[in-house]
Amino acid sequence: MADEDYGIRPGEEAVELPKATDAGVYFIGRIHTPWTRRKDCPKNARESDAPCTIEIDARFAPGLKDIETCTHLVVLYWMDKARRDLVLQVPRHYGEQRGTFALRSPARPNPIAMSVARLIRREENRLVVQGLDCLDGTALLDIKPYFASTDSVPDAVAGWHAARKGK
Repeated sequence: MADEDYGIRPGEEAVELPKATDAGVYFIGRIHTPWTRRKDCPKNARESDAPCTIEIDARFAPGLKDIETCTHLVVLYWMDKARRDLVLQVPRHYGEQRGTFALRSPARPNPIAMSVARLIRREENRLVVQGLDCLDGTALLDIKPYFASTDSVPDAVAGWHAARKGK
């Protein structure tokens, strides 16, 4: 990846990361998407209806039992190309400084991303879905069924974002 894809913009602030990690994770598969460069990737998962394939490692494939009965899935993935040291960011599409934890940016101490994807079909250990925003080959952390009754919060507000939309 080119440095300009991951450099620090004016107004951003990086910190020194801890010397060691606190825990380990198992990547349970890989995500295959049409995007190989950050600038081509949608800025959020709802911007694309491109079909993407989630490939589950064979050892974890039995965990897919009954997943085809779900219309939507919560997909958690590891954005390994993202910076991990930014605490203040200036998103390109907003141009205003925000704290990392007030953003959905992949640049964060633990670059875990989440999308709610529509399940199109299952093909053995592969799931064809719509609604992802990651680079081809991204590591898969977990998949969970999306429950509209539990996961949806229609009155949730990100105040700074709502204020911008009112402009």
